[in-house]
Amino acid sequence: MYPDPLWFYITYMCGRVRQRVRAARDGQPESGALTLEWLVIAFVIVTVALAALAFFRSKVKSYESKIP
Repeated sequence: MYPDPLWFYITYMCGRVRQRVRAARDGQPESGALTLEWLVIAFVIVTVALAALAFFRSKVKSYESKIP
């Protein structure tokens, strides 16, 4: 029986989020809270990912329509 890597990833990311929230609640300005630049970077990454999703989905649909 092999452990599921997706489960490890999800639990790791949840742990990191808990650490960041705990650090942000400490009240120190540089204690791990998200800054504006990180929010902008995250927004750009999500926007590019959604644009790529739309682009590749349209390409896959066009190739699917050509299959008899």
